[in-house]
Amino acid sequence: MDKQLFVQNVKVYCQIKGVKPTVACMESGAGKSLLSQIERRGIVPSVEKVQLLAQYLGVTVSQLLGEDASEISQGQPQPYLVFRYNQLPPEDQKDVMEYIEFKFTQMEKNKASE
Repeated sequence: MDKQLFVQNVKVYCQIKGVKPTVACMESGAGKSLLSQIERRGIVPSVEKVQLLAQYLGVTVSQLLGEDASEISQGQPQPYLVFRYNQLPPEDQKDVMEYIEFKFTQMEKNKASE
């Protein structure tokens, strides 16, 4: 299990649902401090807690674990882009950021020439 991807997916799905991650963890029964325990202590959540959280967020366990992005790809563009970006290795993330900066530079030049 990729713990970092799991935490990121929880945050993305919470954003889509419009709920804070700590609230989702608490209300689902997974435990309010679940994400901080994963991030800070490196614990691996139990299958039961992952299932509770997935059910609360209205997604499958596979989607929450990052094995299936079909649901998130149909949502709002920003969470989907964050989801996909976080799945890239660091060197590819750097390339994406350079491309974005390039596109913004082009856009600014086009605005200035109008």
